[in-house]
Amino acid sequence: MPMQELSVVISGFDPYEGIAVNPALIVPDTLAEEGIAVDPNDFEDPLHGVDVRIHAVHMPVSFGKAWPMLNETLDRVHPHIVIATGLKQAARGILLERCAINLKDTTRPDADNVIPGQRLIDADGPAAYWTGLPLRAILNAFAADDIPASLSSDAGTFVCNALFYHLQAWAARQPRPTMCGFVNLPPVNEQPHPQHGLPLAQQITAGRDVVREAARYYKRPMGPDILIP
Repeated sequence: MPMQELSVVISGFDPYEGIAVNPALIVPDTLAEEGIAVDPNDFEDPLHGVDVRIHAVHMPVSFGKAWPMLNETLDRVHPHIVIATGLKQAARGILLERCAINLKDTTRPDADNVIPGQRLIDADGPAAYWTGLPLRAILNAFAADDIPASLSSDAGTFVCNALFYHLQAWAARQPRPTMCGFVNLPPVNEQPHPQHGLPLAQQITAGRDVVREAARYYKRPMGPDILIP
């Protein structure tokens, strides 16, 4: 019996503001190269007999370029799942973003030295889009792997949020159900028991957990698992 195929796109960003090791660049590339592990003897796993194919793409931290570049990949790959990642320099652990808000609001320049000020992303769009990722299942997987993580109300008002908003708007227009969401990664810190940031290997494990649980939920939805307090 031929394996079913499930296509996943994971996006990240190019280095920005002098970040030497950017997990939002390395984690997507690593997952695309190595994939995720599924127990072939676990016949109860929703991913049994499923070929999860991961495609990585990274973009500049640019209001004008990030979404068009990701959109080009989505049009080419036609994924079932899209997981966008970014870097949150103040984060202690992994941040699962709950919603994308319809707002650009920054005095900080992007990679093209553009400062959009305060404006709507889409004048005709809704105020916000909720994530499509199964947050509860992902947090449970993180807990099992001892990965520090928390929920975040939104992805801010910079390029990460703008990309997230465009992505969710794109997903809402698709004729086929497409699961999308945004995960912010902390800085890479290889010190034992860091108070700020996480080792790269742990962040790669977290990325695998996100892909695996999203793919399982896509194949076998288990009731309300998206919005949790």
